[in-house]
Amino acid sequence: MNARTESAELSFTEHLAGNRYFDRTFEVEAVKVLPGEYYASTSNMVLVTVLGSCISACIRDREKNIGGMNHFMLADGGNTDEPGSASARYGVYAMEVLINHLLKLGARRGSMEAKVFGGGRVMSSLSSSQIGERNSRFVIDFLGTEGIPVLARDLLDIYPRKVYFFPNSGRALVKKLVRLHNDTVVRREREYEARLSEAPVSGDIELF
Repeated sequence: MNARTESAELSFTEHLAGNRYFDRTFEVEAVKVLPGEYYASTSNMVLVTVLGSCISACIRDREKNIGGMNHFMLADGGNTDEPGSASARYGVYAMEVLINHLLKLGARRGSMEAKVFGGGRVMSSLSSSQIGERNSRFVIDFLGTEGIPVLARDLLDIYPRKVYFFPNSGRALVKKLVRLHNDTVVRREREYEARLSEAPVSGDIELF
């Protein structure tokens, strides 16, 4: 990682998930991916996250069985289509940090495929109530521009989702949390949104 990438990483506070545990349901090692985190692996394991208006992109090299998951929200800083805006820059970085980690593990861009989840309208009381729609549009547009096919998607609606992704096989399971009170999900996403709004946007983002 060069100085420019390090600078961007400090600016956007995206970091590797560290909450590891053993999942007794699937009998494999698991990693819980929280807002602002990502994880990539070559192992037989499961990556788990709970989404409200945030998005998780699960990206995998179908030939080498290398995959990963991120969990991100665009900073609510204005028009996401405006070149150089904080929102667009964060969204791009959140995707690239996962893709770059996959490349470091030996994945090839030409073999990547994706499954995307989230964007539920669970923060309707906030001024950013359309953020799920913006996030969903962003991730589909980004993957289309990068030429990474989207094999499956479960976006929008009004419910939180629990997502299980198996990076080695590409299998994904989604459970809509219809009966769950959204307080925990909303609180986490509010805290994450606050961190993004406070983080300085500085440094270049290196894309490759």
